[in-house]
Amino acid sequence: MSGTGELTYKRVHQAPPELLFDCMTSAEHLAHFWGPTGTTTPVENITVDLRPGGAFETTMVNDADGSTYTMRAVYVEVRRPDLLVWIEPGVEGGMRTSITFTDLGDGRTEVTTHQTNVPEAYLSAQARAGFQTSLDRFDAYLARITS
Repeated sequence: MSGTGELTYKRVHQAPPELLFDCMTSAEHLAHFWGPTGTTTPVENITVDLRPGGAFETTMVNDADGSTYTMRAVYVEVRRPDLLVWIEPGVEGGMRTSITFTDLGDGRTEVTTHQTNVPEAYLSAQARAGFQTSLDRFDAYLARITS
């Protein structure tokens, strides 16, 4: 059996927590940034049943060769605008993702993404870099919708 680990990513955004939470829970928003650079996630490939026990599924399409990758998760906790938690039961160990939205009180919000039971393959430098490009795409999308 391979090992698992944890990952934490933090970003500060010039936007209120409500907007950031809505971006992370709306297929219409997610389609603009979900997935690493070089992928597209069409809105029809996104399911958001925003309630504990509800489905969160995305199918990313590789822009170069058309191959797909589907993420299937179940929401564990939904507390707008502060917390979003899901688990991916199909990933060995049941990878858990918690996203906290902390209002810094000055128009900025810190978003912390913490993942536990992360499979070894997802801990590679390449996988982490891919996730970072997804966060970069989120930053660019926020800049477009808030300017």
